[in-house]
Amino acid sequence: MEKQSQNPMAVEPIPCLMARIGTPIVLSMILQAAYNVVDSAYLARMADGGEAALTALSLAFPVQLFMVAVSIGTGVGTNALLARLLGQGDREQANRTVGNAQFIALCITVVFMLFAAVGVRPYVYSQSAGGSIGRDILESAIAYLHICCGVPVGIVMFSVYEKVLQATGRSLYSTIAQITGAVVNIVVDPVLIYGIFGLPAMGVRGAAWATVLGQLVSMGLGLLFHLHFNKEISNSFRYWRPSRSAILRIYAIGLPAIISQALLTVMTYALNLILAAIPQVGQNAVTVYGLYYKIQQLIIFAAFGVRDAITPIVSFNFGMRSRTRVQQGIHWGLGYTTALMLLGCLGVELFAQPLAGLFSLSGTTHEMCVACMRTVSLGFLFAGLCIAFQGVFQALGRGVESLIISVCRQVLFVLPPVWALSQLITGPENVAIVWWPLALGEATTLAVCSSDLVLHEWAETGARFINHADFKTP
Repeated sequence: MEKQSQNPMAVEPIPCLMARIGTPIVLSMILQAAYNVVDSAYLARMADGGEAALTALSLAFPVQLFMVAVSIGTGVGTNALLARLLGQGDREQANRTVGNAQFIALCITVVFMLFAAVGVRPYVYSQSAGGSIGRDILESAIAYLHICCGVPVGIVMFSVYEKVLQATGRSLYSTIAQITGAVVNIVVDPVLIYGIFGLPAMGVRGAAWATVLGQLVSMGLGLLFHLHFNKEISNSFRYWRPSRSAILRIYAIGLPAIISQALLTVMTYALNLILAAIPQVGQNAVTVYGLYYKIQQLIIFAAFGVRDAITPIVSFNFGMRSRTRVQQGIHWGLGYTTALMLLGCLGVELFAQPLAGLFSLSGTTHEMCVACMRTVSLGFLFAGLCIAFQGVFQALGRGVESLIISVCRQVLFVLPPVWALSQLITGPENVAIVWWPLALGEATTLAVCSSDLVLHEWAETGARFINHADFKTP
């Protein structure tokens, strides 16, 4: 127990611990969002069909989000459970958790490969909006997804190694792996998209292959760092043997996170359908929404980074029954999130014009993009705090509350009002009204999160945990 007591997760001051673990995660998340923006900027500058390529990526985006949802959700469950087990000193179950997480990741990889083979084309054509989106755009989206879903092992396996490294307090190494993959993507993007160094110009397909290559590099480094630094975890293949109890414990935490992230897929897919049906500017609106989401990620991913610091810190100290450190982890996590979101909102409001200018948009689409960013950025603070609360709930094993937040901010308070407002749009002159539910939905969700519906339930549950007789005062 003396060795365990020296673990930084148990003894390092919470503000320093939160900054040490959270800073590299936040930076890596922002960089990940940045290379998605760079992907789009490169495609936008193609000599022919740049804006059409952006629309194709918007149609493909829901599937990418679902891949991330399943991968990250599995990682989140592994992260919270592993941190708690290490806090309790249960090395055998910790080993079994990591081994089973890797086995699950391989199974997920096979499923997405099957989807690439038989599901991509029907999915893309379901968004054709009765012919309002051109066949060339649909075929480009299909080509992109065939590659990304056909080689999913990088993103799926890296999500596991990333979360394992974070759970052991080694987030710096997961960040190095992610940054390296992002740099590879950014460097290779123009080579494959435009056909540099004698290579053929591949356009959208080139962007997909650059993305996959970056993911594979991140996975390889994540595996290398895990094997080298996580000496407290055994990597014997006997722990890969499927364990019903281990898998159920991972998904007791991770399944709500998967559903939560998958709801974003539902929201994005539904919004594509709603926006595509708008008279005169439907295709423009689909393009703008896809671009807005990638710009938004530059800010919102920072909140996810803080969440990924909150979860292992609170979970580890919950496992140790340290009441004070659990409370401090929550308070400092919310504080860091607030500061980052306010800076992000200010940045987008001030620089909306140059950000939209990155994508060489037509006049109408450009103005729609600026209006969208300036409207939606008003909801960043509320969105960030909702995400932080989700990290707290996951750390305490309260996945249902986390799911409630996702249902509210990604479905309930967004899709119905967006659909209703879309019926009032007559053309470019009033299309801006459709973006307001994206901001107001976040504010409404936070109000619900702060009400008796969710937060009171968490407060009572948390009090029972924190005030349990087994908790230590320090």
